[in-house]
Amino acid sequence: MTTGLLLALALLALAMGAALFGASLLQRARQEQQHDQVIDQALSRLLHAPKGEASENVRRTPWRLLMDTLESLGRHFEDGRLGKALLAPEDRLLLDQANRNTRSGRAIFLGLRLALALLLPALVALWLRPTGVRALLELFAALAAGVLLPKFALNAWATRLRKRVEDELPLLIDLLRLLQGIGFSMDQSLQTIAERFYTVLPVLGREIRDANAAYIRGRPRDQSLRRLAESFDNEDLKSLVLIILQVHQHGGAVQEPLRQFAERLREQRKMGMKEKTGKLSVKMTIVMMLTLLPALMLVLAGPAVVSLIGTMAKLKGH
Repeated sequence: MTTGLLLALALLALAMGAALFGASLLQRARQEQQHDQVIDQALSRLLHAPKGEASENVRRTPWRLLMDTLESLGRHFEDGRLGKALLAPEDRLLLDQANRNTRSGRAIFLGLRLALALLLPALVALWLRPTGVRALLELFAALAAGVLLPKFALNAWATRLRKRVEDELPLLIDLLRLLQGIGFSMDQSLQTIAERFYTVLPVLGREIRDANAAYIRGRPRDQSLRRLAESFDNEDLKSLVLIILQVHQHGGAVQEPLRQFAERLREQRKMGMKEKTGKLSVKMTIVMMLTLLPALMLVLAGPAVVSLIGTMAKLKGH
């Protein structure tokens, strides 16, 4: 009884501490929001810019307030040991693949993990009210879930983007080969793809547009394309970036290498589809054995079994 009472008091103190901490962060975020609103109002009055009211309305939304609170929480712990532990290199790579590896994106991700790590155990303690060893296990499970759920969601998002990059890569190669064939330079081809084909290449088109913007601001072409080559962990994309850099530096005809490259990619995709088809056939065989075979045996052997039962009944009657 005493142990349960102490555990309840400890959980209550933890919940109160989390509530006070969240309230202080919320108050700080509101103060920063008020300061930003005052500055925006002053600027809008001076410049007569109609966009000031729109930005002010955006800041007043609950979603914006939540993001500001998470960002403030993440920045508070980002430079400490806890922030370094919860922002491992693999987490930064996932953020980079999702195009969120900025100071704000890292802070929001870290703040979300910390907030869920505090919120889920408090909810478990208030809702389930566990006692004894079960309380420790459930609270530890809630803490682990709060820390890991944002990473799982980010990993799923990054996986989906990598799959889209694999699907868009053959079309990107064909567009480059087409534009090179009509006399465009490599820079003109990349600029045209980023400006006119972003609807059919949403992921790679965005990355090429960012690379072009970095190149215009003064970065070398190899540095501007480094994110495109390294972020998605795709060897074919790395090879394409190397071809682009070689053509950019030395020039030369690139239609034939791009055609061979596209054909090799299509052959690889065909082999992958054949492999998936073979595995699917094996899986369907197991499914048919477990579902179709019992029904087939029942249909074929059912009348014979019924007839045999009737015959045996007649023999017993005689």
